[in-house]
Amino acid sequence: MSADPAKQARKRSIASALLYIEGAVVLSLGIWVGVMGITHEDREIPPLAGVLLFSLLGGLGLLACGRAYAQKKNWGRGPAVLANLIVLGVVKYQFEGGFLIGAIPLLLLAIPVLYFAVTIIPEERKKP
Repeated sequence: MSADPAKQARKRSIASALLYIEGAVVLSLGIWVGVMGITHEDREIPPLAGVLLFSLLGGLGLLACGRAYAQKKNWGRGPAVLANLIVLGVVKYQFEGGFLIGAIPLLLLAIPVLYFAVTIIPEERKKP
């Protein structure tokens, strides 16, 4: 299965940029939750630590996937698809809860990433 290399490069570039944005958003939300958790009167450290660890690992993982796409590596594809499928589940619950200001941006970010991650054709490696 072959495709136009220019189109594939453009798709990789877009997917990489969107994954970088997603990673930055997840890390930013983690920082925000951390600040809110520390400044709030009712401090519960174990749940806060779990959320911070999850956001740190998730954000760094998305940044790594973006880097993999930028370097034409295929290992970033699966995690990017899985992370964005999880985002679609989160969006569903946010829509049901009426939190549209959170759901709509997530949806607008997840759909293109899924599209590009699925439609980018992995390059075949030449054997030495």
